[in-house]
Amino acid sequence: MTHYQSLFLDIDGTIVTPEDTIEDSTVSAVSAVQEQGILAVLATGRPIHEISHIAEKLSIQSFIGYNGAYGIHEEQDVFKFPMSRESVKYFIVTAQEKNHEIILYTHEYNLYTSPESERTKMFKKKLHLTKNKKMEAGDLDSILGMTVITDSPEGSVHYQAEGIHLPQVNVDGLRHCFDVIREDVNKGAGLRQFLKHLGLPAETAIAFGDGMNDKEMLASAGEGFAMGNAHPDLFPYAKHRTADVSSSGIYKGLQSLGLVK
Repeated sequence: MTHYQSLFLDIDGTIVTPEDTIEDSTVSAVSAVQEQGILAVLATGRPIHEISHIAEKLSIQSFIGYNGAYGIHEEQDVFKFPMSRESVKYFIVTAQEKNHEIILYTHEYNLYTSPESERTKMFKKKLHLTKNKKMEAGDLDSILGMTVITDSPEGSVHYQAEGIHLPQVNVDGLRHCFDVIREDVNKGAGLRQFLKHLGLPAETAIAFGDGMNDKEMLASAGEGFAMGNAHPDLFPYAKHRTADVSSSGIYKGLQSLGLVK
């Protein structure tokens, strides 16, 4: 019987390759650990309602979405940390003043203040977003995360707010996008909430990631793996370094723990 009890997986650059595919080795590795009784959890900056196709391919039913703002285990809420109404209004008004676009996420929809703008259309297309609608006043209390599309690398300076950080999101063709995240919300905090809910110790958790929004998660797990293609600043937070996402990184990492052959 294995010592490990949970596996937390980032999606973009960890499960999903730059070609928008999932390697067969990743599917087989995740299946192999699940057969050993290890719980697999997708941990992503994406909205949970937009990852069902990945969840189905990997037979995963537990999620941390919106960079740690919402957790679900087998259709039951584990935690939910919506943004304050005041913060949401501030970002919407600032985006309108600066002629930027803003996308807001609830647990059901992607909301847009300017759904017909070219930058918004490109963002939806690049990220394959399907559950879209126009923002309404009644949505203000349900926002779990936001993305701002600006027009320069310095675009985030207009959005400095206490208790908020703005990691850059690299979307092909839209290089100046920033996620809006509460400083007390991250994947690591989500991982710890998940483990507490299930009564599982952190030392039995495994985590894989490639971006700086994964650093707390990798540091919180007993076995944290940075992908070979990870941001260089991520490696100090990980106990292990594995191969690239396109070179069976998840499979090889789990193999090093003796979980796959």
